[in-house]
Order: sequence, then structure tokens, then C-alpha cells
Amino acid sequence: MSRHVVQIPYSHLHPGLILDAPAGAHDFLVHFGDDSESRAQLLRDDTGRPVLRMGGYMTAQGTVVDERVWTVCEAARHGDHIRLRLGRSLA
Repeated sequence: MSRHVVQIPYSHLHPGLILDAPAGAHDFLVHFGDDSESRAQLLRDDTGRPVLRMGGYMTAQGTVVDERVWTVCEAARHGDHIRLRLGRSLA
């Protein structure tokens, strides 16, 4: 499996969720627990804080999830990965 794929056991993101993302990769694929997928980009807001832009996708149940930007309330490096704890969704 590519090191630029992040797997989570849920079909949606939510505040408090921890993503184990590849360090240094600002663009990666998120593979959800229901086998849906979306592209994510780790960016910085105007103040320099990290945010996660999640592309829109459709869940396996047919729910359409629009593109969103999530705050990152915690980021900690662990070897070649960075653990991101999501805050609230901005959009």
C-alpha cells in the first residue's frame, strides 16, 4: 500500500479524529472504512496554522459529502508520519 494513503475506520471525518498522515506529503488519499475515498491536502491558513482540505466524495451509502476545510488542533511528528487531531470544520 502507498505511504500516501491514510486509512480511517469511519465513513466521515469528525472533530477529535486522529489521522496518521505521511510527514512531508501535503497531498494524500484518505480511504474511509466504507471503502469510499477522497483527496486531502494539508495546508496553512492566513495565520500559519495547519488546516486540512478534504475533497468532496460519496459514501458507500450514497451520501454526498461536500468539500470541507478542517482545523487541525494538534499535530505531532512520529518518525515518517504526522498525527493530526482534527478540530472543527470551517466550511
